Amino acid sequence: MRRLALAAGGAVVLLAALDAYVVVTVLLDIANTVGVPVNRLERITPVVTGFLLGYIAAMPLLGQLSDRYGRRPLIHACLAAFAIGSLITALSTGLWTVVAGRALQGIAGGALLPITMALIGDLWQERERPVALGAVGAAQELGSALGPLYGGFLALAFGSWQAIFWINLPLVALAAIAVQLTVPGGVRPSPALATTSTAHGKDVRVRPAPKIDLTGGLLLATCLALLVVGLYNPDPAKAVLPPWGLPLIAAGLAVAGAFVWWEIRSPVRVLDLSGTRKGPLLATLGVSFTTGAALLVTMVFVQLAAQTLLGLPPLEASLVLARFLIALPVAALLGGWLARRAGEWPVTVAGMLLAAVGYVLMYQWPLDLKNHPIDIALIVAGAGLGLVIAPVSSAVLRTTPAEQHGVASAAVVVARMMGMLIGVAAVSSWGFYRFQSLTADLDTPLPVGVDAITYARQMAEYAAKINAALHVEYTEMFLVTGVLCVLGVVLAIFMRER
Repeated sequence: MRRLALAAGGAVVLLAALDAYVVVTVLLDIANTVGVPVNRLERITPVVTGFLLGYIAAMPLLGQLSDRYGRRPLIHACLAAFAIGSLITALSTGLWTVVAGRALQGIAGGALLPITMALIGDLWQERERPVALGAVGAAQELGSALGPLYGGFLALAFGSWQAIFWINLPLVALAAIAVQLTVPGGVRPSPALATTSTAHGKDVRVRPAPKIDLTGGLLLATCLALLVVGLYNPDPAKAVLPPWGLPLIAAGLAVAGAFVWWEIRSPVRVLDLSGTRKGPLLATLGVSFTTGAALLVTMVFVQLAAQTLLGLPPLEASLVLARFLIALPVAALLGGWLARRAGEWPVTVAGMLLAAVGYVLMYQWPLDLKNHPIDIALIVAGAGLGLVIAPVSSAVLRTTPAEQHGVASAAVVVARMMGMLIGVAAVSSWGFYRFQSLTADLDTPLPVGVDAITYARQMAEYAAKINAALHVEYTEMFLVTGVLCVLGVVLAIFMRER
């Protein structure tokens, strides 16, 4: 029965992970539906960041709530919220209703990973847990690899991006039935938490309600929200950051400091990693952060480049990205094999260096991508990031006690998702500013006072200048991503234990 529970938990984690990346393929279609023109794509970024913000913010608190109220009720609640978020998104015709639906999906999806990991802690003995945790981690990684392809396939098969979210409703219903049949109900007693009290002259074993670090969770969510809103600039024509950007970023950093201060002193913590070797652990989480940033920037902007510069429909554009996505898991297997023989930090350094080379090659892409081989750059970047996945996970487990392996594994995922959230917000802010600065002097031709042939020529010239600006935007963003990978190289060096 516990294997069936693992399968059900893995399935809901996979469903949430798929939806984290599924919109990458259809961002332009969503933009068209909600009235965002192609030269103002900065306004569509909350569709991505809203989901990630909810996903990360929900992870710690709702995972702890499952300790108090039980795994099965919380999974059911999250599945219901996920279905409501999908319904809101599918019915939306305005940008902010799409963002609201995606954020609700993110909150529900983010809770499913820690709850499933906690379920494994309930059902498996300590020696057997790594295999089960690895299966859940594989479901999470599979979602990131298949998400863009899954979205492109559904959009093509059903003829609209809304189908991606309509299909979630029957999938959630099937998942809820599987959870009801396989996941134990109630709160699992824990001898470690039990206390003894005396009632009517008899000793009674009483399990106290698990404590929840509500303050820490709210501080973390507030910090991330301030940073994301501070980096979001709906009008990047004049500056990289909006007028409120610097104050909100400063406030976010201050709240981050308050979060660290609270976590050091609080008896109950969002991520309790006390007793670990802090230097190698923080370096490893830093590598996971930079890897996440590079991953999502690639998924979003390679897809957009394929649709705008190559003029491909969503599914064909996702097949361009497939070069990168296929290289990831293949290199991840190789990275685990190499880490056993050469050590974790040398493989991580090599992987981040290889990824940096891939992004430099992407920076050198010419404007005429149709007549240029782009496969090599995507494969090199994907292979580099893939090499890092296994060593990073292994290094975190090595630096933490066995009883904290579940929390440590979740910390790696949280760090990577935070990298995706902050990384794509920061890098896209720069890219969109560059695009607006390059196109500031362009005026859209109007079919007034000119003949049809002249108007067609003017429109062709205008489209060529827009494409040239998009090319500069995308390639410079890939260069910035390469710099992030070099930062990952530096952090990977500190993974080495002296």
